[in-house]
Amino acid sequence: MSRVLVGVKRVIDYAVKIRVKPDKSGVVTDGVKHSMNPFDEIAVEEAVRMKEKKIVQEVIAVSCGPAQAQETLRTALAMGADRGIHVEVSGSEYETLQPYHVSKILAKIAQDEKVDLVILGKQAIDDDNNQTAQMLAGVLDWPAATFASKVEPGSGSLTVTREVDGGLEVIKVKLPAVISADLRLNEPRYATLPNIMKAKKKPIKKFTPKDLGVNTAPKIEIVSVEEPPARQAGSIVPDVDTLIAKLKESGHI
Repeated sequence: MSRVLVGVKRVIDYAVKIRVKPDKSGVVTDGVKHSMNPFDEIAVEEAVRMKEKKIVQEVIAVSCGPAQAQETLRTALAMGADRGIHVEVSGSEYETLQPYHVSKILAKIAQDEKVDLVILGKQAIDDDNNQTAQMLAGVLDWPAATFASKVEPGSGSLTVTREVDGGLEVIKVKLPAVISADLRLNEPRYATLPNIMKAKKKPIKKFTPKDLGVNTAPKIEIVSVEEPPARQAGSIVPDVDTLIAKLKESGHI
């Protein structure tokens, strides 16, 4: 393999308590800490390990989003990616950017860069859609290995262990292919200070969806975003008999 493309998304940090906007059009993002999507960190780590093992020659990180997405790209470069591609999407266009659009953007870049493999996180922790990798494979007509917990390179192929509802499934896919990374694929490294400094000098190309011939008109309308209902406070009971009596009273049994 010569090149691997890795998708990295800027999301609200996993430790931040999400707040819904008063008009219920979305969640509050202004002044909120953002970081790289955790599953995308795993995808970057896997690609960088492949490069370290000389399985691939170059790792390209790509991010779709506002100007701040370059910070996420710099994190990927500090982890070991060689160069970045920033597809700038901002304002209302970014708020309605959907996996369908991202898959089209990534497909065009994958073709232009002549990559052999695309690795994405299985889902982003903001929208939890788990759609982009599958849609990308469909657009490119490449085999997909989703929810990967182990990737073993072969001659012109990859053997991938997938995490499925019933346990583990092992499949073999021919290259070029699309992989989505699951939680147990690896433990992402921390970027060291020297590598953070080096990342500042690595190149980042900038495009817009229009440059890539992708129409970002929304396919889905978000009607309302609401917080889940508050959980009722629990209570402590002295014994099992009291518990059963209370469950009967409340109609749960």
